[in-house]
Amino acid sequence: MGSPCYSACTIQSLNPTCPSSSSSSVIFALHKPQIHNNIIQNHTWRRIITCSSNSRRRMASVAAMNVVSSSAEVGIQNQQELKKGIADLYDESSGIWEDIWGDHMHHGYYEPQSSVELSDHRAAQIRMIEMALRFAAISEDPAKKPTSIVDVGCGIGGSSRYLAKKYSATAKGITLSPVQAERAQALADAQGLGDKVSFQVADALNQPFPDGQFDLVWSMESGEHMPNKEKFVGELARVAAPGGTIILVTWCHRDLSPSEESLTPEEKELLNKICKAFYLPAWCSTADYVKLLQSNSLQDIKAEDWSENVAPFWPAVIKSALTWKGFTSVLRSGWKTIKAALAMPLMIEGYKKGLIKFAIITCRKPE
Repeated sequence: MGSPCYSACTIQSLNPTCPSSSSSSVIFALHKPQIHNNIIQNHTWRRIITCSSNSRRRMASVAAMNVVSSSAEVGIQNQQELKKGIADLYDESSGIWEDIWGDHMHHGYYEPQSSVELSDHRAAQIRMIEMALRFAAISEDPAKKPTSIVDVGCGIGGSSRYLAKKYSATAKGITLSPVQAERAQALADAQGLGDKVSFQVADALNQPFPDGQFDLVWSMESGEHMPNKEKFVGELARVAAPGGTIILVTWCHRDLSPSEESLTPEEKELLNKICKAFYLPAWCSTADYVKLLQSNSLQDIKAEDWSENVAPFWPAVIKSALTWKGFTSVLRSGWKTIKAALAMPLMIEGYKKGLIKFAIITCRKPE
């Protein structure tokens, strides 16, 4: 999941529409605004990209060149500072999260307008994994199920272990946090998965794996930490095996309308505050990610906004932090965790304003 943020987190976004051509189409399904747990969702949308022509790929490549975040333009020193900040934040906070919420360090998936209790949230986190697999159409056929999985930004390995057990697969997880990698491996060993699941400290922008190694590339809420989205997507595509599936679940800002060149100053200011608290570089939109995937010649690209389905999550996290156990744990953990905790209401504000989107994007690498 997604703390100093790179140079004011300047945000540039692309036109959210797919480049028009005779062989390209974008399908939208829009629903009326919903109110859930006091969070107003502007639109729930589904976008299935069916563009497949060479023309589209050339146009997507040109468009992807324009996905420029300020973080990608800064020096190596600042990139190292960001990486250290992310590692330190999760070194500090992962133990608290596991103690209160368990080993899945990501949002839960809830039915819209559902009434949930704190006890429901761990089940919702498992449901998030299952819904992501369903959205990506991962086969349950034993002959077609994944056998080799990489978990990019693995936390303490909850997804890695779950997927390895579900598919009887091998899984490798990478994280910037030494504390997370050590704890993830200890949990795998304790669950009898030490021969199937392994974890290491590594950079998602320079993964320590050969080309084409994994038939399922999994990134659950780590993309928001990536300072170079183009390189991040390129690495996901590189390590995917021919015919393999990429599942990317991440925080995005809203897509821009055709008449907009950027977010509003007020929107940028809110995201900047979140960046500083959670050690995030510049944000991008779902449309930006789609164009980057297109530029890597990936196929069957699908994207959907699940903001409404994660609406109960941040209020629940805040509620757990306000318990005596949560409050004292945060205070003991360190300043980075305290700063992140204080910023949690900003995430609710971002969702309420329709600025922050919880996106799932899936695709397949050509055979």
